[in-house]
Amino acid sequence: MKTQSATASQELFVSTEVMLKHWQGHRNLTRRTIEAFPEDKLFNYSVGDMRTFAQLVMEMIDIAVPGVKGLATGNWEQVEEFDHTKSMPNTKEGLLELWDKVTKIIDETWPNITSERFQKVEVAFGQYENANYDTLFYFVDNEIHHRGQGYVYLRSLGIEPPFFWER
Repeated sequence: MKTQSATASQELFVSTEVMLKHWQGHRNLTRRTIEAFPEDKLFNYSVGDMRTFAQLVMEMIDIAVPGVKGLATGNWEQVEEFDHTKSMPNTKEGLLELWDKVTKIIDETWPNITSERFQKVEVAFGQYENANYDTLFYFVDNEIHHRGQGYVYLRSLGIEPPFFWER
């Protein structure tokens, strides 16, 4: 039986291009979820004392930009606590514009992330030590989780959310 040494690089299961397409597929679905909200409900509606969907979207935004830059460079912002409301737009149009700006930053930064960078263990945001690929999975999982909350909000408002498989 052949074993791999601890210093040998791990093979990628998917290419970095496929991973970007996967993440951006989720981002596209989240964007359509934002679009499905009535303007007032996006910023003022929640269930069970959870945050509004606009606040959840800001969390995704606040993680994505420094996250993709950290993955590319190894320079992670030190964050004690994210304040997802400090720069939150107050209109759906403004939130969608910010979402699209972040999407562009991800697309522009992504080519700078080598496959070796995904294997490195680093401390993201000064708090979370993990292999970078696991940190990226967290970004995507966090988005899926919060989009699911948005789906609950939409359904409670009598609005059909976008089909989750149409990424």
